Amino acid sequence: MSAVRLTVVVGPGLVADTELLASLVATSSAELDSTGTVVTAASADELRSLLAAAQGPTVVLPGPTTPARALIGAQPPHAVWYDLTVETPVPGAVHLAGRGLWGVTWAIRHAVHRFRAPADRIAYGPGPEQWADLRLPSDPHTGPAPVAVLLHGGFWRSVWGADLMDALAVDLAARGYASWNLEYRRPDRHGWDATTEDVEAGLTALRDLAADRPIDLERIVVLGHSAGGQLALRAAADLAARTGGPRVALAVSLAGVLDLTEGERRYLGDGAVAAALGGSPATAPRRYAESDPMLRLPTGVPTLLVQGTADSLDLVDANRRYAAAAAAAGDEIRHLEQPGDHFAVIDPASDIWRDTMTAVDARLGS
Repeated sequence: MSAVRLTVVVGPGLVADTELLASLVATSSAELDSTGTVVTAASADELRSLLAAAQGPTVVLPGPTTPARALIGAQPPHAVWYDLTVETPVPGAVHLAGRGLWGVTWAIRHAVHRFRAPADRIAYGPGPEQWADLRLPSDPHTGPAPVAVLLHGGFWRSVWGADLMDALAVDLAARGYASWNLEYRRPDRHGWDATTEDVEAGLTALRDLAADRPIDLERIVVLGHSAGGQLALRAAADLAARTGGPRVALAVSLAGVLDLTEGERRYLGDGAVAAALGGSPATAPRRYAESDPMLRLPTGVPTLLVQGTADSLDLVDANRRYAAAAAAAGDEIRHLEQPGDHFAVIDPASDIWRDTMTAVDARLGS
């Protein structure tokens, strides 16, 4: 992996301590075997000039001023724009927002991954959040590739996005998979039904991709992390219940939220379950019946549960109970519980991810 030089461009009026920002950029870049430089623009015109000269991976913190924000997405095309505060996505821009200063680290990761392993960003709907990043295997001579669909977590909140799964998307393509890293509308802005409709639409869009790309729709694995684990299991069950369209050969939950009913009772994620589904099991029974993995058993879809023992005890508990309930219901289920925290399961360098892919490869014949 070759070192790259990353530039972080700071727009006028950004509220952040410059020394702390510079330290964060240096540390985050070094973790990716890269070097990071921070440059500051005193005006929108200077920001435009700096962007025009930018080469290589670039992260832009535009700041609050209207003239600077008008440049979001305009140039350069390879830039990742990041707002420390919560903002709505800008159509046509690679735009992250709302994670505070720590989010600069994620923006740097996103920029470097996009530079080292470019993806085709393909829309499956008209909204700015209805897209997926497609990365095909580097060797085109091995025949149609199995498809790995990635569903990010973040307790179904809009500040978290598909960039969380970038490292896995790159790793999967290197392993010979076509990685389809799916973004979707989150319920805090669009409602729960929009979220589940988008996941299904993103999976259905694979049929169109297969028309002119070497992908194998008989070997689809859906991997969801955290809240995405719940979405993965629901999507697999929904497709299994329908005729026509793609089916999931293997559903993989990576530290998934697999018991929505009990999770709501325990106030998991500071009330994330009720906030996402728009109520409790008593006030939104249809949504829980359709979406709670525990209530969808048996799914009829081979399933792999992956859980780190150093993660939230509530997630460890739910995964153990789901594994037992799925086996009792007659589903083909494997439960992989190993050392690791909530993010180890999406770290390509971790033992638990390597063991996950050993199981996935064995199931899909890769």
